[in-house]
Amino acid sequence: MKGVAILSGGLDSTVSLAAAARAMDVVLAVTFDYGQRAAKREREASARVSRHYRVPHRVIEIPWLAAITRTSLVNRSARLPRNEMSKSSARAVWVPNRNGVFIEIAAAHAEALGATRLVTGFNREEAATFPDNSVSYMQAVSRALSFSTANGVKVVSFTGALDKKGIARLGRRLGAPLDLIWPCYEGGRNWCRTCESCLRSLKALDA
Repeated sequence: MKGVAILSGGLDSTVSLAAAARAMDVVLAVTFDYGQRAAKREREASARVSRHYRVPHRVIEIPWLAAITRTSLVNRSARLPRNEMSKSSARAVWVPNRNGVFIEIAAAHAEALGATRLVTGFNREEAATFPDNSVSYMQAVSRALSFSTANGVKVVSFTGALDKKGIARLGRRLGAPLDLIWPCYEGGRNWCRTCESCLRSLKALDA
């Protein structure tokens, strides 16, 4: 079985790739640059993780996605929520149909490469505030892809049923290179340690 991984370089997508590398032949990892604050850091982390697993890596730029949103994840003049993990903080960093866009583009690559699995880092914890991380979403989009891809690409996540602590435990068990990840919404020299993504990752890694 062949797979294509959507890789941001964060905790979830890195661990899901680690599991996928044992379950299938991962023929490509794709990272999306849509003008997010941490784009450079995410590209660097994803490249390092891909090299670790000897998986070809491709960065896909979609600048138009940044152009149609004012989310604080992209708009550097907007306030990025700090020390908060809630529905309101999730709304502040929401990018219109981001995962939908990622999946459709990555699915085209998967079909072209003869891959039938699209590996994501979706998980139970983030699904509580981001519905496009849910198992229901993966099932629905896989159903849609059965019409739009000739080889019936399906979306899977090896972290889908886990919370962040479970993902960290799985990553350590698999020997995932957690020292290479970049989960932070910011793109500074170090993790900011106060954005929602940092808080969730740090809590899981410290547990």
